Amino acid sequence: MSVDADTVRRIGRLARIRITEDEVAAYEGELNAILGFVEQLDEVDVEGVEPMTSVTPMTLRRRDDAVTDGGYADRIVANAPISEDNFFMVPKVVE
Repeated sequence: MSVDADTVRRIGRLARIRITEDEVAAYEGELNAILGFVEQLDEVDVEGVEPMTSVTPMTLRRRDDAVTDGGYADRIVANAPISEDNFFMVPKVVE
């Protein structure tokens, strides 16, 4: 796949990038080089290679999915300047 000048202009318009007529040829060459590299990657045989999420083998640390006790809203709002019925009270900002 190759990119022509009209495609460069269209990509620039979609990306909301101002591309002058002098820059079209340069961008055309750069985009074609990028697409050429992607085509090279497509030729690599990856049969039997496991997908990876990191360059170093690791496992995610997980916490236990346990229900906590909760029920201490009075301690949560204890430092609030103003509270009512265990809710934070704030000044009205929209009229």
